[in-house]
Amino acid sequence: MISSTPLSRTGARRVADVPAEILHDLNTGRIEAATLVENLATDFSVLLSTVFPDFSDAAQCIDPKLGITKRMSAVAGFIYDRYGESKFTFLAGHHSDLCRGWAAYLLAYFPDLSLQERLNRVKIFAVDPHFGVREWAWLAMRPYIVEHPQEAIEILQPWVREDSAYLRRFAVESTRPRGVWSTHISVLKTDPAIALPLLKPLRADPARYVQDSVANWLNDAWKSSPDWVEKLCKEWNKESLETATHYITKRALRGQIRKIEA
Repeated sequence: MISSTPLSRTGARRVADVPAEILHDLNTGRIEAATLVENLATDFSVLLSTVFPDFSDAAQCIDPKLGITKRMSAVAGFIYDRYGESKFTFLAGHHSDLCRGWAAYLLAYFPDLSLQERLNRVKIFAVDPHFGVREWAWLAMRPYIVEHPQEAIEILQPWVREDSAYLRRFAVESTRPRGVWSTHISVLKTDPAIALPLLKPLRADPARYVQDSVANWLNDAWKSSPDWVEKLCKEWNKESLETATHYITKRALRGQIRKIEA
């Protein structure tokens, strides 16, 4: 079952500091990672062969030198090649956050789904209680969003009005012009105004989780369209006196501040 309670332990900040007993439980899917570092420390081949005992060749399938997002996608590909879509529900409800992340990536391998259908199905991971699963959710969908950014923005517009801050944040994070660990979206680097239907409704969002995402989106855009972002931030600050808006615009323009200070 998916854990709905906050993790009670702090978690390691360096791979070398992950205790042996914690690493064992991570590798066998008994516990969730408390930090990204613990995900990095997890042996994907051991976890895969534990979750699927008939996957005896797991160690030969996974290159540990690959970055974690590439390994996540690769594992999902191996699972799809061997089991098709049959293991999706099982993985989606697994206690391990990495297993639920594999389920999100598995969706990317399902053929003949529209972008609307993929985004509808990834919602369960976008609202997952675990921080890591929420990241895998948008990263798994990112290639499709990069391929069809304007369609994605249209589909995601209702998401920015959802009660869940997790869904509002997904709509923004998944469409960032530069993103994290992901392919850039060229059209949004040159014409960021296309995404205003997602950004403007969140200019005074009450959740810091969402505020940071909006600010980071604009900071991405500032690197290639500084005049547009600076003008937009001025407009938002005139139109809204909310503390949240000031926080977003200040964070969005942190590159400008550093440039001036330098």
